[in-house]
Amino acid sequence: MRIALEHLTKKFGHVVGVEDVSLDIRDGEFVAFLGPSGCGKTTTLLMVAGIYRPTAGIIRFGDRVMNQVAPKDRNIGMVFQSYALYPHMTVFGNIAYPLKLKKVPKQEQIARVQAVADKMGIGDLLDRRPGQLSGGQQQRVALGRALVKQPDVLLFDEPLSNLDARLRLVMRAEIKHLQKELGITSIYVTHDQVEAMTMADRIAVIQNGRLQAFDTPDDLYDRPKTLFIAGFVGNPPMNFVDVEIEQANGAYYAVSPALRVEVPPDRGAAAAAHGGRVVMGIRPEDITIDPTGAVRGRVFVVEPLGRDDLLDVELDAHTRLHVLADPKLKVGAGDPVLLKLDTQKVQFFDAATERSLLWQ
Repeated sequence: MRIALEHLTKKFGHVVGVEDVSLDIRDGEFVAFLGPSGCGKTTTLLMVAGIYRPTAGIIRFGDRVMNQVAPKDRNIGMVFQSYALYPHMTVFGNIAYPLKLKKVPKQEQIARVQAVADKMGIGDLLDRRPGQLSGGQQQRVALGRALVKQPDVLLFDEPLSNLDARLRLVMRAEIKHLQKELGITSIYVTHDQVEAMTMADRIAVIQNGRLQAFDTPDDLYDRPKTLFIAGFVGNPPMNFVDVEIEQANGAYYAVSPALRVEVPPDRGAAAAAHGGRVVMGIRPEDITIDPTGAVRGRVFVVEPLGRDDLLDVELDAHTRLHVLADPKLKVGAGDPVLLKLDTQKVQFFDAATERSLLWQ
């Protein structure tokens, strides 16, 4: 089912929750709404579900305008953060409940519930009640209840937030595999950029109720269009330094009181054309400790991450860079280091508008 949002706006009195959001979600696509708490992503999802009515704009499923269609008539399946299971019902009763409301014959209910439960790996738990299940099992019941309706659209509202880290990893893979297998158009709301990056075909980044970008995970990571996207997408987050672009002997340099590094001509020229000070961004994994490095610093603190060490390197009193380093280097707090920046990966942003100077 193709979903189109056209200039969607939602106001709560004088408070704007969502403003002028336009998206075109392809049939069978898995799309994530990503942003910090309170940015409007769940409000947008609830308008798609029909729980909120838009203040302005149009929602289409295929060619049909859905603004006045009741939630029960939209043929959607919804999975909530809280699972929203009925504690007095068995697993069978919870999964079958949407079919019961539709007055589906009992034998068909039994067959469809068993088929969905088997697919979810809970086919042997149908006689249990939610209180007898683990968090992961309860989440599978909630997902099974959404799927048993054979919906045209699946909506997820931060469904993994209540699970531990290991179980979130398992459920991410299971949900993504299931969605690809069934081919159901899905919208997944999350504030966790790792969930969005690993699961979604495309990600809608939302900030303060406005759509910042709607791109593939790779494009958001490698070609961020705003300072917010650059800092929000990626873990550890991108480093930012205020610099001026200088040109000398046909080369371009990013210069601040703490560093002076040559940058590629195409990126340097784009930043220089802006004039004045700009914001340079570079990710921690694109900085290495190297005896030939041109940037001097001193390690302020070391955070062991297992596979890598995250170093907080102080360049001067006002500038620090996060660097991912090999633990075998045995770098400790207080050690002087030389840093080499992969300048093919640097980003430049307008300090006033926060728009990228490289990607439009």
